[in-house]
Amino acid sequence: MVTKKVLLAHTGGTIGMRRGERGYAPSAGYLAELLARMPELSDPSLPSVELVEFAPLLDSADMVPSDWSRIAAEIARRHDEVDGVVVLHGTDTMAFTASALSFMLEGLAKPVIVTGSQVPLAELRSDARENLIASLQVAAMPGLHEVCVYFSGRLLRGNRVTKVSATGFDAFESPNEAPLATVGVDIALRQGAARPARPGRLAVRELRDVTVAAVRLFPGVSARFMAHVLQEPLEGLVLETYGAGNAPTRDPRLLAELAAAVARGVVVVNTTQCLRGRVDMRGYATGTALAEAGVTGGADMTPEAALTKLIYLLGSGMAPDEARAAMARDLRGELTE
Repeated sequence: MVTKKVLLAHTGGTIGMRRGERGYAPSAGYLAELLARMPELSDPSLPSVELVEFAPLLDSADMVPSDWSRIAAEIARRHDEVDGVVVLHGTDTMAFTASALSFMLEGLAKPVIVTGSQVPLAELRSDARENLIASLQVAAMPGLHEVCVYFSGRLLRGNRVTKVSATGFDAFESPNEAPLATVGVDIALRQGAARPARPGRLAVRELRDVTVAAVRLFPGVSARFMAHVLQEPLEGLVLETYGAGNAPTRDPRLLAELAAAVARGVVVVNTTQCLRGRVDMRGYATGTALAEAGVTGGADMTPEAALTKLIYLLGSGMAPDEARAAMARDLRGELTE
């Protein structure tokens, strides 16, 4: 029997942290020590594992788009040599990184599983061991050709996840799409869940730096505040609105600021603040007003997916009108058309 091989890319995060005087922090080389003490990794049912440790290791709160590019580049470099990839990552911005990688890895033909833990692997009562072992098994499965998040017994599409708990082991949910797999005694993908492989070789597009932002609407948000957010050099904005995509209309100046920004090329995308559901800007007059101002509907995308998709599209050099059209299309399973 041919042993499968999985690349274990350690970017940082709680899973490999060491306890210090100021709390948990990344520690170079520490995860390798911990893995060497795990007899499970020698089990013949697991693939062989090659550990690559990034430098510096990062708490995910410190992740920026250039770090996504580094991770994507390493995956692309090793793509043809391994059967799958597991990316170890902190939970705080895991949903952003998983979403970003789903867009950046064009032509991905193998599983890329992003995981981590709420408690470090070195601690006695940790969720790290199960998350790691299950992720390695899933990463060696045939028929999976996309970026996923594995956490607490569930395999989720990477660009559909959001973090919902700071303390529970079930830290992530995919609110608008069922899990790709629920892992128990067996690991089996939900029928019809896997996306088909895309033709062509894996490519990672080099992204230019772009200026984007996300704003969550709140009662009393003013036109002056919105004008400040929308000023140059802003290129894209994820607007987290109420309910099915609604915004206040009592102050026409607020809508005028949005319309003026759209007219000069800012791509404004409407996502809902609600955990579940989708934007429908024709359902209420307050949503229709946003559509008339040129705001693009984000369907049922998470804010994390919308923001990283904006960075990917604009960073690829796409013109504003093209980016608006692409934001409303399903590219990697991130939205329901």
